This record gives sequence, C-alpha cells and structure tokens, in this order.
Amino acid sequence: MEVAVITGWTHKAFPMDDASCVGEARRHAANAAADMGWGEVDAGRLALVVTELGTNLQRHAKHGRLLIAVRAQACAVEVISIDEGPGIPDIALALQDGHSSGSTPGTGLGAVRRLASEFDMHSAVPDGTVSVARVRPSAAGFAHGSAMALQIGAICLPAPYETVCGDAWAVAIHGGQTSVLVADGLGHGPDAAKASQAALGAFASAPEADVCDTVQRVHRELRTTRGAAVLALRVAMDNNTVTYSGAGNIAGRVLSGVFDKSLITQHGTAGVQIRKPQATSLELPAHALVILHSDGIATRWTVEHVRPLLQKDPTLLAAVLLRDHTRHRDDATVVVIRPRE
Repeated sequence: MEVAVITGWTHKAFPMDDASCVGEARRHAANAAADMGWGEVDAGRLALVVTELGTNLQRHAKHGRLLIAVRAQACAVEVISIDEGPGIPDIALALQDGHSSGSTPGTGLGAVRRLASEFDMHSAVPDGTVSVARVRPSAAGFAHGSAMALQIGAICLPAPYETVCGDAWAVAIHGGQTSVLVADGLGHGPDAAKASQAALGAFASAPEADVCDTVQRVHRELRTTRGAAVLALRVAMDNNTVTYSGAGNIAGRVLSGVFDKSLITQHGTAGVQIRKPQATSLELPAHALVILHSDGIATRWTVEHVRPLLQKDPTLLAAVLLRDHTRHRDDATVVVIRPRE
C-alpha cells in the first residue's frame, strides 16, 4: 500500500509594527520562492500578496502580524494575516477587486484573492480579522491535496525569542485512512526540537501502524532525548471513526455545530515514563472537525467561539485559536482536520 507522509510546516512570525516590517516579510517570502526555483512572475505574485496583507495590518489593524510558512510538498508559500481589531464590517465590500482603504500596490484584499492560489478570510467586529493566502507557481496547474479526503490546516510557531520550534507534527495518508502525530518536546528551544523531531522520525518509519504501536515506538525513540508529549490519531473515512492514543498534554477535540468531545490521553512523557498505551475510538459525526493542539494553546475555549469558522478553511480556525488562546510563553501548534464535503 502506498503511503504519503506530509511533514508538518512551521511558521515564522512577522509583527507589523512599522512599514519596515512589511519589507522584512516580503524578503523572507522572496527567499522562499527563490529556494523553490520559482520564476519572476510567480515570485512577484507572492511579493504583492505579502505587501498587501502586511500594509493593511501596519496601517489599519491592532497588533497585526503575518505568519509565513513554506509548504514544500505542495510547492506553496502560505501567508496568514492575524489582527486583534477593529474588524471589517463588510467583507464583501472589502473583497471587491480594487477596493482599498489606502494606496497599496495591488489595490486591496480583492487583489490578494485574485493573485493567491487559495484565499479565505474571517472577520468580526471588534475582535479582528484572520485571512490565509496560499501562492503556488502557475505552472503547477492544480491545488495540492485536492484529491485528499481530508482538509488539513495547521499553525506551528516557536516560543517567543526562539529560532526553532519545540513542537512538531506530521500526517500520513494510506488507503482510506489518515494518521496524524503531534509532539511537544519538553520545554522549548533546540533540545525540545530534537525530541519532537525524533518523534516525527519514529512516526515516519511506520506511519500506517496502529496508534498504540506508534506511541510505543515514539517512546523508545525518545529515550535519549528530554522527552515529549505526544498524540497519535487516525481518521478512517470508510467507517467514519477517529482512533487515538497518547501521553502528556496534547489536547484534542472532535466537534461540530452540535457535537463536542474531548480526546483524553494518559499522563506521562514519551521517552521518560508512560504506561502501556491504550487506544480509544469514537464516531466522527457528519460535518465534524478534529482539532489537536499543544499546551502553548489554552484549553478553555468553547464551540461558540469557533462556530462561525466550522465551514471555512481550517487554517482560519487554527489562527483564531492561536490569536485568542495562546499562552505567549511556549511553542504553540494547532492542527485542524476536516473531511471534505
């Protein structure tokens, strides 16, 4: 059976405190495009997307920041815009091509939607706005992952002042099933990153294995590291079930507009001490999402808080949880999984 493993991407944050920050984000995106061998036209599209979103944040938003990630396996650069207000009262008007509240090179959010390969946004007054734009080379000719049964959105950010992330995640698609691993190395910084990357290596060596076997294998692999909290999960679309196992404080929820179930795992630290892994299964209700996040995100959020985002791009939901519930002192990862309609 063919197995496709997708190594989770990590974002770099660019606070939009002044106009120079827009240029810093644009240079980072340009370097990413060059590393992937993009042509001048596609690199220019990406530069305009970053400039438009960054300039909007710098001029009009409260606590705005751009998060940029290279999704290498999709040959894409993802640009997430997050702010804490004032919000956009009329999104339809803001998205009209050419509409802009200021003089920007591409003339507004309509240009971002036109230039990006994928674009979605959500706004609430006065909470603020989140948007996601993904840019791919025009020659790619297709949206990576469009044939996947599941849609996956994720944000993975290092702790403040760290250059590497102690969290990591990965996804494997095999047959009609999708397996996911989220790992949070103890603490943050290089040693935490070493532990979480070792967990991903153990997962990638046999991603189609039973979730309990995966947790046990990760535990053995992490014995020479400081250890990590881990959660292994499998979504089986043939019978609409979610099966999971783990140790530590990776949080999980399965929710829809009418359903909300937390995923509870054992105490312990993979690589240090855990009990024999046990698997738990539950039905995946129609239109439900699976949300996993590290303890850099507080767990006390409600379905009502994310209800308007349940049918949107799952990255937007991840962005709102990050914006409103991050602890601001640790690595933070949110992975959102939604079956395609």
